[in-house]
Amino acid sequence: MKIAIGADHAGFVTKAELIKNLKSWQHEITDVGTFTLEATDYPLFALKVGEAVASNKVERGILICGNGIGMSIVANKIPGIRAALVLNEKIAVQTREHNDSNILVLAGREIEVAENIKITQIWLTTQFSFAERHVRRIKLINRIEKHITDHDDNIFD
Repeated sequence: MKIAIGADHAGFVTKAELIKNLKSWQHEITDVGTFTLEATDYPLFALKVGEAVASNKVERGILICGNGIGMSIVANKIPGIRAALVLNEKIAVQTREHNDSNILVLAGREIEVAENIKITQIWLTTQFSFAERHVRRIKLINRIEKHITDHDDNIFD
């Protein structure tokens, strides 16, 4: 699978370890940075990964910052992105099965590297369920997104 990955300084160490694992799992990685521990601005990396996923240059994305919240906020502003902050293995399964998330967001300072690696492996190997209720909800998300971007007055008609 083609995966874009990005982190700010708080996620740099986790990103480096994740990349090693992702490559050993035979994934093709696009690393958009950061490439040092020097303080940097997380929105830059969230935008790069989000745009790569939204434009189908990659199949999925991974973002890491201190607590994952900032990256989630930025990524979810990009049309077509369903970024999920995942703090444990159960949520990793649910966000793929129920929400068909296409960007995984990790908390580099809050969750140990080894646990973030487990979360990533589960997230990458869990498929969307295609249960009717989940498909319906994804369609609603898409309609809301279209309503906002197109200023469509008839959102639920």
